[in-house]
Amino acid sequence: MLVIKQYNRERAVEYAKKYAFSQNPIFGNFRGIGGNCTNFVSQALYAGTCVMNYTKTYGWYYISLDDRSPSWTGVEYFYNFITTNTGVGPFGREVSADGASVGDIIQLAKNEGGFYHTLLIVGYEGEDPLVAAQTDDAYARPLSTYTFDYLRYIRIDGARIEIEDSSDCYQSVYDGVAIVPTA
Repeated sequence: MLVIKQYNRERAVEYAKKYAFSQNPIFGNFRGIGGNCTNFVSQALYAGTCVMNYTKTYGWYYISLDDRSPSWTGVEYFYNFITTNTGVGPFGREVSADGASVGDIIQLAKNEGGFYHTLLIVGYEGEDPLVAAQTDDAYARPLSTYTFDYLRYIRIDGARIEIEDSSDCYQSVYDGVAIVPTA
């Protein structure tokens, strides 16, 4: 049975603060081969949810450099997974600026080329989100200092986890047989 687990935004931000200017040795680095921004944000999101979706190709997971989903490291794949995921793992939706908060994600785009950069919101300076990122390493950098043509905000609503359904007591209670179901 799938249940919703709360996203721990504080842990995601703590993770981003620790690793914004360094590489966590348990994850690969994609600098120079497309960039490390979505990989870094995926790591922070994982730190805040502690659940991956191991569905080959279409899930969201990282096992090694050679065994990971496209959504772990690719800007568009990340967006597609998070905003359409109905299975195990984190899920969210695109929102306006006022629907986003600390721990949510921003993706930047250029008119020519589309979305190219993924950032984690770690705070606010007035209305200006402060973000953490890698490739161009940053922590608490004002969004207003970036150059982009348009953006999107992704609100992380939580994560779904699979648990064993051991709560089906109805029949045994209804039949007057036992309080706890018997096998």
